[in-house]
Amino acid sequence: MKKIILAIFLISSTFIVAQKTDYRAEKTKINNLVHTKLKVDFNFQESQMNGEAWVTLSPHFYPTNKVVLDAKAFTIKQVKVDSKPVAYNYSDNEITIELGKNYTKDESFTVYIKYIANPEKVKQNGSEAITDAKGLYFIDPKEDDPDKPTEIWTQGETESNSCWFPTIDTPNQKSTEEIYMTVPDKYVTLSNGKLVSQIKNANGTRTDYWKMDEKHAPYLFFMGVGDFSIVNDSCNGIPVNYYVEKEYEPVAKEIFGKTPEMITYFSNITGVPYPWNKYDQIVVRDYVSGAMENTTAVVHGEGAQQKKGQLIDENIWENTISHELFHHWFGDLVTTESWSNLTVNESFATYGEYLWLKHKYGNDKANALMYEDQQTYLNSKSEAKDLVRFYYKDKEDMFDAVSYHKGGAILYMLNDYLGDDAFFAGLKEYLIEHKFGTAEAEDLRLALEKVSGKDLNWFFNEWYYGSGHIKMDVSYDFNTINKTVTVNVKQKEKTFVFPLSIDIYEDNTNVRHNVWINHSDESFTFNFNKLPKLINIDAKHVLLAEINENKTIANYLYQFKHAPHYLDRKLALEEIAKNQTTSKEAYYALIKAFNDPFYKLRIYALQHIDLFQKYNKKDAIAKIVQLAQNDKKTLVKAAAIDVLGKLVDPVYKPIFENALNSKSFAMTKSALVSLYQIDKSSALNKLNTLNKDSKENLASAITTIYINEKDTTNLPFIASNVLSGMFNSSDKQVQNLYGQGYRMIIESNNVEAITNLTDRFVILGKKYKKFKFDKMAVNMMNQIVNVQMKSKNTNKEEIILVIRKGIAQLLM
Repeated sequence: MKKIILAIFLISSTFIVAQKTDYRAEKTKINNLVHTKLKVDFNFQESQMNGEAWVTLSPHFYPTNKVVLDAKAFTIKQVKVDSKPVAYNYSDNEITIELGKNYTKDESFTVYIKYIANPEKVKQNGSEAITDAKGLYFIDPKEDDPDKPTEIWTQGETESNSCWFPTIDTPNQKSTEEIYMTVPDKYVTLSNGKLVSQIKNANGTRTDYWKMDEKHAPYLFFMGVGDFSIVNDSCNGIPVNYYVEKEYEPVAKEIFGKTPEMITYFSNITGVPYPWNKYDQIVVRDYVSGAMENTTAVVHGEGAQQKKGQLIDENIWENTISHELFHHWFGDLVTTESWSNLTVNESFATYGEYLWLKHKYGNDKANALMYEDQQTYLNSKSEAKDLVRFYYKDKEDMFDAVSYHKGGAILYMLNDYLGDDAFFAGLKEYLIEHKFGTAEAEDLRLALEKVSGKDLNWFFNEWYYGSGHIKMDVSYDFNTINKTVTVNVKQKEKTFVFPLSIDIYEDNTNVRHNVWINHSDESFTFNFNKLPKLINIDAKHVLLAEINENKTIANYLYQFKHAPHYLDRKLALEEIAKNQTTSKEAYYALIKAFNDPFYKLRIYALQHIDLFQKYNKKDAIAKIVQLAQNDKKTLVKAAAIDVLGKLVDPVYKPIFENALNSKSFAMTKSALVSLYQIDKSSALNKLNTLNKDSKENLASAITTIYINEKDTTNLPFIASNVLSGMFNSSDKQVQNLYGQGYRMIIESNNVEAITNLTDRFVILGKKYKKFKFDKMAVNMMNQIVNVQMKSKNTNKEEIILVIRKGIAQLLM
């Protein structure tokens, strides 16, 4: 599953710490799933599902005369075993069935259950930020909302698929599958495996028969129903299809079209050909997470559906697409045996994002993602958590920055230590040994040791069964007489063992030294010919570490020019930007960064250049104009237009007007705001010509203008977007501006605006309840009530009623 983390929620998550509770063992196997057959149809008016299930099982080892199945919020109609009625007890979301005789491990039996699934009556927490994880979701089932399609979809992870079919809902079970889905004929369906047949019924419905011949975990079962366009693709004879809303059919291949290449790449690097018979992806409304790796039927949230203008700038969903696909090896083919070992699922899927970017776009883009992942972990305040955790409060707590981002960074270090050949050969060994089964981190270690011949206990003890990360102070002692430099490494808080790469630069050349850190205090002495210009610690940038060293601005200037890694340039640029007002060399180095080969560093330089200081800015502005007009990346052009807009000089008006005609949303947004800086009437006239869809595409820019204009006539529009600017941006100026817009709304007499704002609070509060945003939303809405009560607004009673209804929804 792919997580979506917003800034405000990352901050909230820092208060979640490891909690020692009961030992979380792998679920004891009394009976094993063998096969699951379902026949279902849907009651749209009541948001219920009518189901019949035939669940075939066999005892794991010991003889047994009963079976316990998970079945949450069911209405049980009938239970049989091998076609005979039997006694059963249904309580606490489990059905205990008397089998009528003892069965041995060489025998199997089939349980038949006729039932009604009642997802709206389910009360449990679900994966990541999912609350009231009800497994089966009806979206606008009564077709009340003209802006929302009617859909049905399921979400199983962690243990929610037992909300719609009876099963042993744990990751260490696997089953083959058949599903007969009866739906209104106007809808299409999607499930795991192959669509075997479709039969039209006399009552205007259609029954689709889906069959999955390979075993997979119950949480990976999936159903999707709705009015989707199906865009066909393929990879080496394997069907690859994209289910999207009809509006997005023309761009479906621009969103998902790299999938066949990803399948080929992941098959090649693992040495295991894609192990399933097809690969479908579906985008649904109101999804409760980012995306989910249901076997052969991946579901994505609506954020995947992007307009042409967004895709011109960047496909923001590509990492998620690669993440869910890599799960089809790590998570689907080989599944964690327990949530304690979630790392063998999610750490690999996260690392798969890095591997794909490196393959497709090169080192800079991949290394930028790895750095972002490392920072996500470091900022999460999760140092007390082990990667493999047998003690946690709730299984949902495992879906965090440790299992995802830290785990991916750990695999990055392990890959570097073993080398590509041994690492990927070890992964092949692991996948083949455990295919269509389950595994834990120890199984990964044994596979890698078998292939490489190296003992890896030390690594797994530190990084898989230990917590924290490397923290070290680095200092240098130069002896100009003996021409030596001593590098001193002092670890803080905890001692790790690790290989360390050190580059020593003299003039324009460097020498790489590889050493091992075995103790908390280590010193290494190296010869030099000329006094080094730079000593680069962790020169390969593979360590998950906080490194404290005292580099001078001269060191950073040299590093930016000569050290090749993305992080060498990125970290140097950060320091250079801080010193540009006091150092002419730093200022001109920042200008040189406009030509960096990686677009994100060009954007960084543009966003941090100070054109209002004492040095000559003419050359800088000329380069910025060139970027605004000619850079190959529209995101860089947009950043350059932002800078020119802040100069408030009419001479750049033609650039802004030309950019307004671009198909790039980023360029159009920047151009509109920049034009507003120098010619408000022209910008407002342009804004007034836009239709509703265009305004939604440019929402952030238009909201910014409306707030600056103090435009109370467009408060409903501001209200629909204001929370994004307040909580989703790290820019203090943006936060403050949107805070002003928020104040305009809550003090207003505008019922529609308050209603829009309340709706956004409710949506975000429910979606991110795990991060306590619901409590924050309730507090903020209570403050609005207080503001309105003190006001003289004529509509305040109606406004207060709207807000209190929103509060009630979050307190349910």
